[in-house]
Amino acid sequence: MRSGLEIGAAASATIPALFLRALDIHLDPQAEAVIYGVAIVGAAFLLIWGVETAELRMPQALALAILAVVAVLPEYAVDLYFAWSAGKDPEYAPYTIANMTGANRLLIGIGWPLIVFLGWLKGRQREVRMESAQRVELSFLIWATLYSFIIPLKGSLSLVDAFILILLFFLYIRKSSKGEVVVPKLSGPSKAIASLPPGRRNICTLLLFLFPAGIILASASRFADGLIDTGSVLGVDEFIMVQWIAPLASETPEILAASIIAIRGMGGAGLGVLISSKVNQWTLLVGTLPLVYCLSLGEIGSLPLDSRQAEEVFLTSAQSAFALVLLSRLGFSLKGAGIIFILFSTQLFFTATEVRLGYATAYLALAVLLLARSPGRARGVFDIARDIFR
Repeated sequence: MRSGLEIGAAASATIPALFLRALDIHLDPQAEAVIYGVAIVGAAFLLIWGVETAELRMPQALALAILAVVAVLPEYAVDLYFAWSAGKDPEYAPYTIANMTGANRLLIGIGWPLIVFLGWLKGRQREVRMESAQRVELSFLIWATLYSFIIPLKGSLSLVDAFILILLFFLYIRKSSKGEVVVPKLSGPSKAIASLPPGRRNICTLLLFLFPAGIILASASRFADGLIDTGSVLGVDEFIMVQWIAPLASETPEILAASIIAIRGMGGAGLGVLISSKVNQWTLLVGTLPLVYCLSLGEIGSLPLDSRQAEEVFLTSAQSAFALVLLSRLGFSLKGAGIIFILFSTQLFFTATEVRLGYATAYLALAVLLLARSPGRARGVFDIARDIFR
């Protein structure tokens, strides 16, 4: 009975948003941000129960990868819109890269430290430990990050980049699907669903993926618009809104889902969701941008990067490289999380070239310093990178 009430409550949280979308009713920005934000919260709970139940039939890495794909749909919706618009109007090209780099840096700069902080609040744990099976995500993230340094040097995103990055993503999904299936410890709604006969359980699990996916897609743009319109009323710069406020809205589902998992005492799995989201965005999302751009353009071409956008990609790559060095021992400490958060938060509203390059240099210098002071980290990065060939 209690599990049914919990599922009903989560589903009920999405009803006002569905009602507004179905009747195309518009409210003031603040009200829409709240209503659609609540709907995304409800969808996140449903997704988590679906993932936990799915782990009875598939490896955890694959289940978390599927969760990441569904939860990151809002970011696809926003960024692919900008990529399509850039094919018709070149002025949208900077917004495409700004939104993508903002989302990627926000995910690591806020999302990853948040999981560690929640683990500390929950049980005073000073480090979130990851399972060895999660090396799969880290391995592909290492290679995607290494490749990403090439993009600012070229000054564009081409169909060649699309092929390589999308191939990396599908190899990642294939590798994840080969992991060992370990029966998870279930509780609450997921335990109740798991006790159903196989046929009904499979249907419920599928619905717990499809229904939240629909809710997230239906709510994401309105949630983002609500935040952006609120920012406009407050006089926030348009570029800042595209790079930070819109990604904050689109990244909410996976950060929220990962946070709920972490609060329930599974910090490693929560961090795994966000790492998988990073792999997803750093491969499939970035690779899809030039494809959509060319389709909109009506010919083969490359999505151009001006000097600022090249710097933004370089800074995003440098942040990813430093974060990977911190995770090279399959642990993310409170100290490391604090450094990541401080470096991210202090750079947010600086727009000078010198500042972006300075922070990128700081990330890379810290990564090199950690590797030099700890040969174990260097071996860890090398060994994890080799996992992609095993």
